[in-house]
Amino acid sequence: MPSDEISPETFRTVQGSEEFAQLRRSFRGFAIPMTVAFLVWYLAYVLLSTYAEGFMSIQVIGNLNLGIILGLSQFLMTFLITWLYIRHANRSLDPISTRIRDELEGAN
Repeated sequence: MPSDEISPETFRTVQGSEEFAQLRRSFRGFAIPMTVAFLVWYLAYVLLSTYAEGFMSIQVIGNLNLGIILGLSQFLMTFLITWLYIRHANRSLDPISTRIRDELEGAN
C-alpha cells in the first residue's frame, strides 16, 4: 500500500474518535447557522422585492433606493460570511484537523 493512503481500519478509527467528532461539531456549529442566516436574509430580500414595492423604492441617497442597497448588501453578506468562516477555521478547525492529519501520517 502506498504511504499516502490510509487503511480503512485506520480511517474508521479516526472517524470514530472524539477529536474527529469535535471537528465535525465545530464545523456544523458554524456552517448551519450561517447558511440559515444567509438564506433568511436572501428570502427576505426576495419577498420584499416582490411584495413591498413601495418600501423597496424608498429613495435613500440620490437615485439609490432601498432595494438597490439591500441587493448590494447580499454581496457584502457573502464577503462577511467568508471572512467569518476563515477566522473560525483558523481558530477552531485547522488546529484539530492538523492534529488528526499528523496522527494519520504517523500511523502510516
